[in-house]
Amino acid sequence: MANNGQPPRRPRQGPWPPAPDPTPAPAPLSWAKRTGFKGRVSGESNASNSGQIALPRPKEPGSNLDLEAGSRDNVATPLPPPPGAAAAAVAVNGEPENRAGGGGGGAVPLPADQTARKSRDSDGGNKSAGSGPNGQVVRFDEPSRHRREEETATLPQLEEDEEGFPSRQVHIKYELRDSPGLVPIVFYGFQHYLSIIGSLILIPLVLVPAMGGNYEDTSALVSTVLFVSGVTTLLHTLFGTRLPLIQGPSFVYLAPALAIINSPDFQGLNENNFKHIMKELQGAIIISSAFQAIMGYTGATSLLLRLINPVVVSPTIAAVGLSFFSYGFTQVGNCLEIGMMQILLVIIFSLYLRKIRIFGHRIFLIYAVPLGLGVTWAIAFLLTESGVYNYKGCDINVPASNTLSAYCRKHVPRMKHCRTDTSHAIKSSPWFRLPYPLQWGTPVFGWKMAIVMCVVSIIATVDSVGTYHASSLLVASRPPTAGVLSRGIGMEGISSILAGLWGTGVGSTTLTENVHTIAVTKMGSRRAVELGAVILILLSFVGKVGGFIASIPDVMVAGLLCFMWAMLAALGLSNLRYSETGSSRNSIIVGLSLFFSLSVPAYFQQYGLVPNANSSVPSYFQPYIVALHGPFHTGYKGIDFVLNTLLSFNMVIAFLVAAILDNTVPGSKQERGVYVWSEPEAARREASVTRDYELPFKVGKVFRWVKWVGL
Repeated sequence: MANNGQPPRRPRQGPWPPAPDPTPAPAPLSWAKRTGFKGRVSGESNASNSGQIALPRPKEPGSNLDLEAGSRDNVATPLPPPPGAAAAAVAVNGEPENRAGGGGGGAVPLPADQTARKSRDSDGGNKSAGSGPNGQVVRFDEPSRHRREEETATLPQLEEDEEGFPSRQVHIKYELRDSPGLVPIVFYGFQHYLSIIGSLILIPLVLVPAMGGNYEDTSALVSTVLFVSGVTTLLHTLFGTRLPLIQGPSFVYLAPALAIINSPDFQGLNENNFKHIMKELQGAIIISSAFQAIMGYTGATSLLLRLINPVVVSPTIAAVGLSFFSYGFTQVGNCLEIGMMQILLVIIFSLYLRKIRIFGHRIFLIYAVPLGLGVTWAIAFLLTESGVYNYKGCDINVPASNTLSAYCRKHVPRMKHCRTDTSHAIKSSPWFRLPYPLQWGTPVFGWKMAIVMCVVSIIATVDSVGTYHASSLLVASRPPTAGVLSRGIGMEGISSILAGLWGTGVGSTTLTENVHTIAVTKMGSRRAVELGAVILILLSFVGKVGGFIASIPDVMVAGLLCFMWAMLAALGLSNLRYSETGSSRNSIIVGLSLFFSLSVPAYFQQYGLVPNANSSVPSYFQPYIVALHGPFHTGYKGIDFVLNTLLSFNMVIAFLVAAILDNTVPGSKQERGVYVWSEPEAARREASVTRDYELPFKVGKVFRWVKWVGL
């Protein structure tokens, strides 16, 4: 019925002005809204100022203001802008503006000035309006947004599609199934591995000297690591999650490996220390890897997923990087000018020169680690050849115990750490070397060391879950299903079994730094990573490559590790972007986890320690001899070893504190940032998801009946 000659007004149900046809009922909350994932994520731009329209969500019955959660139930929710026109912001002070006349059920026209402004914005097609965090009207300029996208080099921009999942990215050059061509794919594949070369080579350079090995052992171990990393990466991209993730030696396993190396069982060994300890490490890694594979392929990982959220992943991975602070600068101080030069160059390249482009590529950002290493090596080589580190009458080959001159006793350590010609690894390394299983001997299996490694494999699983989630948002059409994730964890277990058989000293897992590499290089192609893995395998056969890496002075290694461990801690904390970072609940949980991850292990590491009682162990390895003097004395040495060792690991304490608090302290799913994976039924209906994650060579049909590892 007409009202004063005018048709009745309908309540507003869509973008202004209302469409002539009724609009459907609002869809349920999307994946991104349920998890609190922002419509756009950027490492350098403000996520809330992302150029998307923000409309207020109707206040639901019983909703109230939750200041402790850092959000409110009726806060503006990002929605995609309507095509061809910009929507007006209708939230004032966080509440929907009343445009109704009389009883409030109808909508009134906009004022003339606002209508004209809206028309100009719609014609230009480059402006949109939204509701800010406090309800004020906010306008975003589209060209500015595009400029910000061009400047962003850390995390890609993500947009949400109509189903709520992040859509294809706007500045990733090559996504998961893209193939750029033969020549570019070789270049990008080599670039991908070169940018994270530090993660592949640094662990052998730390482990071998701690195990009493020489430069020849280091060269052989580096070649083995390159070979196993290439093989396991191929296995993971083919039969694991199929995401472009590089498998390699993980820093998660470094602390337990050092604890085993410095255990009482190996005190007083005089000959063949390296091979003897390596066989013990191999046995522990094989048992723990079998445990991880069983967890993945039996679906037990899905039970663990209920405990793993960004608030748990963040402090756990950050604690891995922070736990090695006693090694980093302690070693750098042995030759301060070379070590500090290494650190400063990597910082300058990765931060101050990160936006400089050469031939369209951010060379300094992508290759910060290898460039810093190369420049530092060249300068140290020139200083060595020019005689700066020559001291009259002193010979570096004479043992310190036989040195009589106080002058030489002072300067020989400096010669050893600053000179680049102290290692003969390059000369002694063969041109061809084939890594083979059991090359160090038959593994030795011990239950107490195996239990320690089994617990550490759970931490490695936590690390991988966060990496799977972050990388899938960069390159894939949807996040993986829980079955794909379990399949990936199972394949990581098999990869670590291979690492144990070949003897890399640590387990193999997904490298966390890979997420940063994908975002920086903008290369998410699976084929590029696979081709790079083949190149890595071929390089492992060239013994001189391992010899060259083994000849890197330990001061430069420590300088690189200072940067790598700091970046690992930062990447761990970056997982908090999937949760409500302003929530006091999350802040307290993360703060407590990080503090106790440093404080509790310090108590175990210092308990009953007599100063200078273990002078044969370097000061930076003192935290890993806790099994000798820990507070647990049950009368069973094996149980004492396991308890004292596990509770001295920073990452174990961080995981326990974060997991207990996050799963017992009340909090909404959005506040906690609960990881949401694709539903298997929905994934099978979408062809792009099937092509992303389905196993090749029709292998998936064999496992189709196994729901917990299938698509």
